Amino acid sequence: MKRILRLCLLMLLCNAGIAGAQYRAAYSTLSDSETVAAMRRHVGFFAARSLEGRGAGSEGEKEAAVYLGEAFGKYGIDLVSPAEGELFGLRQESGDTLTSRNVVGFIPGYDRELKNHYIVIGARLDNLAPGTITVDGVVRDRIYPGANGNASGLAMLLELGRMLRTNFRLLRRSVLLVGFGSSSQNYAGAWYFLNRSFSDTANIDAMINLDMLGTGASGFYAYTSSNPDMNAIATALAGTLQPVLPELTSEEPYPSDHRAFYAAGIPSVYFTSGRYPEHNSERDTEGILQYEAMERELEYIYNYAVSLVNGPKPIFNAADELKKRGPESDNVVPYYDCDRRPTFLGSADPKVFLEKWVYKYLRYPEEAVRQGIQGRVLVDFIINERGKVTGAKVLRGVDPLLDEEALRVINASPDWRPGTVLGKKVKAEISMYVEFRLEKK
Repeated sequence: MKRILRLCLLMLLCNAGIAGAQYRAAYSTLSDSETVAAMRRHVGFFAARSLEGRGAGSEGEKEAAVYLGEAFGKYGIDLVSPAEGELFGLRQESGDTLTSRNVVGFIPGYDRELKNHYIVIGARLDNLAPGTITVDGVVRDRIYPGANGNASGLAMLLELGRMLRTNFRLLRRSVLLVGFGSSSQNYAGAWYFLNRSFSDTANIDAMINLDMLGTGASGFYAYTSSNPDMNAIATALAGTLQPVLPELTSEEPYPSDHRAFYAAGIPSVYFTSGRYPEHNSERDTEGILQYEAMERELEYIYNYAVSLVNGPKPIFNAADELKKRGPESDNVVPYYDCDRRPTFLGSADPKVFLEKWVYKYLRYPEEAVRQGIQGRVLVDFIINERGKVTGAKVLRGVDPLLDEEALRVINASPDWRPGTVLGKKVKAEISMYVEFRLEKK
């Protein structure tokens, strides 16, 4: 009898231990926000082993495309591609044609003039097809789940789409949300979208690329190919309260779909958490993702997207604008391409210049106050080899009253410490928004 009691007690303890383990596993998700919980669901699907890595042209990629389209629909985003994605063919070296697909969602803008202009927000749909490895003479299948590459970007695309759709009445331009198929095959989906699928490419004003955003605790980067206008949005946001700020980098973290847009003369920004050791390996699983960091990145990218959707059209080739200034523009280096960037009051962060000088000495024109004029003036200027501010010019104005005041305060700037390239002082060009905002009474 005692032996039976001991066995029963042992079984109860074991069951309690198993249940405890289950509860402990669940505890880690109890504090998830709705956004984090949604991103977990998305990644859980996209990175499932059953999709076998979502290789270009595979059934896994097709299932991912269907999921993406259905999720757009649940979020109230119009699906403008077929339910299984828009098919396109890719000729391979073997002579066979690989069939892949793009998934395209649409959020209309409200502005009568700008609603037929577009901001494209894209994320890579595919990852790597399964492979094999021989260990001790035994052939073993290898699956590359691609949780960070790029289930993280797809999850971000969906939740960003949800936020934009919820606030669509605030969007002047229209937004196209695209899951690009066969991205690993020379960005074939992005190329097809621009050259064969979308008929109004000339009205795409800019592109946001989301790729590998799951390891934000170790870094968060924005790559714009040193485009002054795209950098200026980041500079303006740096002067506001944000959950996280990306590091503007002049070095491309990884090749991705933004390249196809850049090649088409469309300003682009590539958001990523950068290089990570599990890239293109079997270890790229959901366990490496940092969802709280992803949520912070998402909020920043949303704010950037809204600024881009509602702001002036970015200039693709800022050099064209610089040429208008004459000799002063010769040998000008983009601010973020300097080996050592120009510094103001000891800081290379442009928001210090805005906070410590521009907004401290800015005078809101009384006539502009009476007329209720407000907005953001985009000013471009050069910090020359002696640290002097020269060549200030309004690239995107609001009203002559505000434009003149923005130029006045920037032209009155104290000297900076000049930037250098390879140890030599250079002229550095930078663009930044000067914001005039009236307080509501």
